[in-house]
Amino acid sequence: MSDRLGDRLVAAREEGFAGRRGEAAAFGALLAAGRGAVVYVHGPGGIGKTTLLHHFAQLARRAGRPAVWLEAAEVRADGRELGERVPDRPDLVLFIDGLDDPREARDTVHRELLPRLPADALVALAGRTAPPLSWRLDPAWQGLLHLLPIGPLDEADSRDLLTRRGVPRAVQDRGLAFTRGYPLALALVADVAAHGGEAVGPGPSPQIVRALLTSLLEAVPTPLHRAALEACAQVLSTTEPLLAALLEVGDARPYFDWLCGLSAVESGARGVYPHDLVRDALDAELRWRDPERRAALHRRASAYYQRLFTQADDRARQRAVLADFAYLHRDSPVVGPLLEPVARGAAGAARLDRLTVSPGPVAGGELVEACTIAAIHEGIEAARLVHDWSLCPEAETYTVRGPDGVAAGFYTLIRLAGTPPRGGPDDPAVRAACGWLAAHGALRGGEQALLVRFWMSRDEYQAVSPVQTLITLRLTHHYLTGDRPALTLLPFADPEFWEPGCAYVDFARLPAADFTSGGRGFGMFAHDWRRVPGLAWLSMLTERERAEDPFAVAPPVTSDPLRVLDRDDFARAVRDALRGLARPDGLRDSPLLGTRLVAARCAVDEAGPRERAAALRDAVRAAAAALEASPQDRRAFRALHHTYLRPAGSQARAAELLRLPMTTFRRHLAAGVGRLTELLWQEELEGGGPPEVSRSEWSGPGPASPP
Repeated sequence: MSDRLGDRLVAAREEGFAGRRGEAAAFGALLAAGRGAVVYVHGPGGIGKTTLLHHFAQLARRAGRPAVWLEAAEVRADGRELGERVPDRPDLVLFIDGLDDPREARDTVHRELLPRLPADALVALAGRTAPPLSWRLDPAWQGLLHLLPIGPLDEADSRDLLTRRGVPRAVQDRGLAFTRGYPLALALVADVAAHGGEAVGPGPSPQIVRALLTSLLEAVPTPLHRAALEACAQVLSTTEPLLAALLEVGDARPYFDWLCGLSAVESGARGVYPHDLVRDALDAELRWRDPERRAALHRRASAYYQRLFTQADDRARQRAVLADFAYLHRDSPVVGPLLEPVARGAAGAARLDRLTVSPGPVAGGELVEACTIAAIHEGIEAARLVHDWSLCPEAETYTVRGPDGVAAGFYTLIRLAGTPPRGGPDDPAVRAACGWLAAHGALRGGEQALLVRFWMSRDEYQAVSPVQTLITLRLTHHYLTGDRPALTLLPFADPEFWEPGCAYVDFARLPAADFTSGGRGFGMFAHDWRRVPGLAWLSMLTERERAEDPFAVAPPVTSDPLRVLDRDDFARAVRDALRGLARPDGLRDSPLLGTRLVAARCAVDEAGPRERAAALRDAVRAAAAALEASPQDRRAFRALHHTYLRPAGSQARAAELLRLPMTTFRRHLAAGVGRLTELLWQEELEGGGPPEVSRSEWSGPGPASPP
């Protein structure tokens, strides 16, 4: 045994080395070849780059070649000192660790150090990112540069590493679940276990988390930078505006730029996000240290998503926001397992991003693909129904396609006005849905229910999968932004499995609407968007996400039952509301205060009469603004404006201001009241924000917006 401490450390390091057989073999081959080469090892922090370089150094010593070790900081020394550290001798093997960020060090290595080395020198460099593109494109480096990216250890090598360090089998099983093959994290598990600490419990212990953060993350300049890093770990991906909302600052640019420069933070199409191990460590540390701050970050993120979803015109961004919103629910014992593709963070989001939904209802070959998937999982009768519904204007089928362009799933939507669509096939699901609607749905003239008749993945049917998750998010987007249905009806082949998740999102079980098709039983669930409109529904989910018992958070129903007015009663209520609009208490007794029109704009269950009156005023003024923006309705708007919005005192005075005869003025005013009523009625039926004024067939069935 050597008497020198350094030799004992080298021996201990080698004894604990595990895995990396392919990388070691590649380096050994270069040693044996005896030709000059540069090996560039790169990977994220904690992946084991330094350990691998030490192992390479041992291989070099065993081969009888002199090994020199440098840190990146030493490379920046002056040329004379660098020359003293790197001898000019044949068979040299040079190791430089820590080329993570400093451009000066990389430039010195590339332009000054490497060209001075002997022709047969072997150089091993390590950094968190791949070498600059200029290195790889330089013709002089062709054949000399060998890139060696390294990732996590597999389970066998991870277990081997823990075994070598004396970690008991029971601790190994818990440690493997958290560390995900990261050598540094595995070593920390061994260290904590060796000192008698709790290596891993149900989640990572604070000891391991603090050690991981100390080892993996660069020092933070200010507490606000630390807060930015904590916030980044709580959301699926971070953009600069989102970061500003999470930090509650006006300008988040300095902190966002700082995040982008961290080696532990990666970037993608959705924004920036921490590496999985870093995310887990930060999240666990914040959960343990400051759970209230963690909950506050979730609230701010949820509020930002809701605001962006209701304000954005970009449909793709709205859809992405729904995935971000779903990610906030990853810890829920009820729906977390059902969101597994999203809950996996960046990797799961990337899998979703590789899937696409057909831009419109399918026909031809795409329809054949959908029919084939239906036949595989539900039989020939289901395939026939998918085909026959494609011929009906009330039904639309959309396919989900994988990166190979092949259909990976599909779903079929059917709009129901209370009775089976005329000309549609005899479908037991539609019969059951319409029977329940007739008895319990209370659809008004112009209202529709949306039946999700079919939805399935090609490979997993209705099990949890990326395809199922994408369909769920697209259906949610459709409920909230399309021709908003009064109700949504959603059947499941395994209702018992999905019932807790459906209850979490306020889809009630409807045993009376269950049906049998193709010999298989289906359970039906429904959500009434008139009772809990879109914004109120999103707010309810936000409350349930942070509640210890999510089902203790009741759906945000109003203190009084929702008023369901028919078309004529609604029109009379609008005329009465216009007459009282200018008075402070003029809307106090309006029947419209209890309607879906107002409930959708309040989005909170505790809204009182004052808040509801303000929401009704906002609805009237928004509809009037839509009329003002329409050239065809501008004259009608002016009559409306001077009579009710900013009253001139009398109709005669209003006509005088507009320089119109009374008969003409009254005709314009009647047109204005009529058009305003149409727009508000459309909003009442759809249960969302102000409608598009350009739509003239406000009450017609019309095609649904593509999900």
